[in-house]
Parts: sequence; structure tokens; C-alpha cells
Amino acid sequence: MSLETPLTRQLGIEVPLICGAMYPCSNPELVAAVSAAGGIGVVQPLSMTYVYGHDVREGLRLIRRLTDKPIGMNVLIERSSKLYLERMERWLDIALEEGVRFFVTSLGNPRWVVERAAPLGGVVYHDVTERKWAEKGLAGGVHGLIAVNDRAGGHAGPHSAAALYAQLADLGVPLVCAGGIGDERGFVEALRMGYAGAQLGTRFIATAECGAHEDYKRAIVAATERDIVLTERVTGVPLAVIRTPYVDRIGTKAGPIARWLLRGRKTKHWMRTLYALRSAWQLKRASLAGGAEEKTSKDYWQAGKSVAGIHAIEPAGEIVRRFASAALSPR
Repeated sequence: MSLETPLTRQLGIEVPLICGAMYPCSNPELVAAVSAAGGIGVVQPLSMTYVYGHDVREGLRLIRRLTDKPIGMNVLIERSSKLYLERMERWLDIALEEGVRFFVTSLGNPRWVVERAAPLGGVVYHDVTERKWAEKGLAGGVHGLIAVNDRAGGHAGPHSAAALYAQLADLGVPLVCAGGIGDERGFVEALRMGYAGAQLGTRFIATAECGAHEDYKRAIVAATERDIVLTERVTGVPLAVIRTPYVDRIGTKAGPIARWLLRGRKTKHWMRTLYALRSAWQLKRASLAGGAEEKTSKDYWQAGKSVAGIHAIEPAGEIVRRFASAALSPR
């Protein structure tokens, strides 16, 4: 099997492997380590600024001091407020000025990102969970799709990797498999299925370079597939997390008032904003804080069913190289 795919050709990388953007786990050192090993790390600008304290431009320059290989940036394009959109536009412009040419969009219409990036040689991929969102992304001009399946961490999709590929295969753009890949066997299977690459999140949290708290990393290593549950209590829509005593205590279903607000055309945005503010604080605390007062029973951690294939905290570069070697091995 060759490691050359439409994804590697578009991005100028050696291994068709993406370290997905994760709030709050995407620190500059992790992004750089994956890119330096031949894959591509994706910056999460909210994580860069609000969790790790880097100005976006300086954070990008820090990554550049660690590696000169291609990197990407996540652009959250939901138009929740004018201030939020202006901030994302400014960060996109900074990334383009600093030489970033790969962007992953989600939660909205990606057209404005494509219109800014494509004239400068930028490539834009869009997160999708089913065909209708893929078609809307393609109408916005994106160059490829991140196909988020039902084994992903965070906001997983409703379909298996195989079913989602079958839905999207005729759309004429590269597809990246996102969800459930924790070991090299899953990576090879995705490529054989026809995907142009794979995006991993949970696997790269349990790495030496990731800035997440060691308790979070150890929880991923210790977890089994049965430990991954869906909760509505974080963002208002099902979110894949590791089951802990804290999750058991607060429950996994949104309350009746929250459900009613989430059904309203206007009130759903207010409710999602409230959830987002609360979950941002909880996630930052859960993944980064230490000390006796911050025990795992009080927190929750996003993770996907790929935990089944994760058995150790390892250097990110070793993971990329091992996956590449597995894909090149004759079967």
C-alpha cells in the first residue's frame, strides 16, 4: 500500500494522518510533533489563546521554530455573534500571513474561509456527519471532507465509517475518516476502505507532547470502549465522554427546561452559548488542572471509542511513524 493519497498530494505531507484540533488539548508542541513526523497537526485557536496563553501569531511562530513542515488551523464558522466571527476572521488572516495553507472548518457555511484561503493556495476541508452537510460544504467550495463517524470523540456522527464512506464516495473530493482509530490496524483499514487519510484526536491526547493533564491521559489508556458514553449535559447535544463518577452524578440527559430552550429557533443559540461557556471552563479545568482538589471523580473528559486501541502514553512522532510503517507493510 502506498502512503501517497489525494490528501498527501494536496497538503504536501508524507503520511495521510491528521492530528485533529481539540479544545483544550491542542497545544503548539503537539501540533509541531505530528507535523514533524510527516503527518499534519491542526491548531485550535481557542485552545492556543485561552488555554495555553499564546497570541495566535506568536503561537504559530513557536510551532515554526519546532518544525518547518505543513500545519493546519481549525476555523469554527458558526455565526453565533458578530464579535466571535470577527475574531475568527482575524485569526484566519493571521494564519494566512504566517504561511498556514490548510484549514478545517466546522459548524457553518465555509464559503468565506474558502474565499480568503483559496486565492493564496489554501486548501479547506469541512467536518461533516452525513451527506446533506457534505453537499452544503461543497456548495461553499471546500476541497475535501472530514467524515466524522459514530465512533468519534466529542460530537460524533450517526453513521459507521463504512456507511459514511458509502454516502460520500461519489462526491468527487478526498474523504478523511474521523473517529474510532486508536491503533495502526484501524488506520490501515480506513485507507483500504477508500479514505484518503485519517484524523485522530483521542489517540494524540495520550502522548508525551499533549498539554492535557496526566490524569486525562491515564484515563484514556485505562478506558475501554464500554466506558465511552454520550451526554447532553455539556453542550446540549450528545457528546462522547469517558464515564466517570462525575458523569454518573450529573446524568447524561438535558433537563426539561434546557430541552425546551434547545428546541426554540432563537433560544437554542442562547442555550448552546451557555453550555459552551460552562463546558469550556470545565474542560480546561479537567484537562489541565492538578492538585488534590482536582480529582477525576469531579470531571469529565471527551474521548472516542478509539480508546480500545490505546494502551500507552507515547511520543506523538512514534505514533505517526508506526502507523506509516503499518500501512507500508505487505499483507
